Amino acid sequence: MFKPLSIFMGLRYTKAKRDNHFISFISLASVIGIALGIIVLITVLSLMNGYESGMRERYLGMFSHVTLSDADWNLPRWQKRREQILETKDVVAVAPFIEKQVMLKEGNQVQATFLQAVLPKLEKDISTVNQHMTPANSLDKLKAGDYNIILGETLAKNLEVSIGDSITLLSLNKQSFSSANTTMPQTTPADETSPILKDFTVVATFKVDKQIYDSAYAFVHLDDALETFNLNGNITGLHIQLDDAFKVKEASFAIADTQDKYKEEYVITNWKTSNANLFKVIQLQKSMLFLVVLLIIAVAAFNLVSTLIMMVTEKQSDIAILRTMGMSPAQVMRIFVVQGSLLGLLGTIIGVVIGLLVANNVTDVVHGLEQLFNFSLLKAEVHEITDIDAEINPYDVLLIAVSAITLSILATLFPAWQAAKVPPAEALRYE
Repeated sequence: MFKPLSIFMGLRYTKAKRDNHFISFISLASVIGIALGIIVLITVLSLMNGYESGMRERYLGMFSHVTLSDADWNLPRWQKRREQILETKDVVAVAPFIEKQVMLKEGNQVQATFLQAVLPKLEKDISTVNQHMTPANSLDKLKAGDYNIILGETLAKNLEVSIGDSITLLSLNKQSFSSANTTMPQTTPADETSPILKDFTVVATFKVDKQIYDSAYAFVHLDDALETFNLNGNITGLHIQLDDAFKVKEASFAIADTQDKYKEEYVITNWKTSNANLFKVIQLQKSMLFLVVLLIIAVAAFNLVSTLIMMVTEKQSDIAILRTMGMSPAQVMRIFVVQGSLLGLLGTIIGVVIGLLVANNVTDVVHGLEQLFNFSLLKAEVHEITDIDAEINPYDVLLIAVSAITLSILATLFPAWQAAKVPPAEALRYE
């Protein structure tokens, strides 16, 4: 006989359930419920992973891993600082930038804008915005003295301008600089400022698929900004790129060591600290979704309790005979634990396989539905980005599978314990 006996009997009872159609239906419902819960959970978590990665990539595509700035956003001697930082471990690129809050005007249209002034040759090593421009790779069109400007695609539409048009930049001469994470322009009292008006020519647009960047950012050449705003060679700060985006903590301390020799106060920020609240919210949403959908799996798993209790009732005489032949209560328990665990394992396998297939193709399915019904599931105004690629995390899949199997095993314990308590004499009295 197949050993061990408990596994043999558990497998046999699993196959024998078709003799009772109602029990078979409850068992099938449990398997389907577990599978559906796992499918939903894998798909949802993969989409959340894709959303988190998309937000991170879009931010790093516009800015850098680490930013060094003066306390007043007015950094002097940037060339020397750049050379020193380039010698720091893990640093692969450093580029100067000026960020200023301005207004862009064309006709009757006026838009508040974050103006980014860069050196195109150096900026290419920092951001990927050049890859998202129309025409492609237009960053080189920003040449000192030409006063050209590149607008976010949504910003250009709001201003009703196209490539080749001229727009007017309005600013205040003493307007304070702002960080890259400020969401609304700040103004300075008019009596402390003198207005600046300068015409720029639109040479390209960009779309990085993040609402705040596409609708409120523009790029010009660094030298043009220095001249326009009379900055005497001082910049807002330095964008610093690392060989690994997740080394920002160690790199920030190392960069700080290179700046301690200067008397000016300085500020070092990185992409993690700048977006800490955003990524905490995403992680919280993932955790809540995991718990909610896990409850669905738990409900399906505990349907196994009904299945096994009915099976124990039906098989009382078999249990009694096995007990009289010398089977221990623990072995009887294992029979029904094996039976319920097999159903949970079957539902888990089906759910994981289908879930992985759905998650791998959910982006194409969403795009197809959007084109078919002419609507957008992700509104830029609400979700910031309009396109998500699902990202499957093997750890998430393993955690889901282990959780489902664990819940299935736990659900078998009470019916199995009831089976072990069946008194042989009582069960055989009327046989």
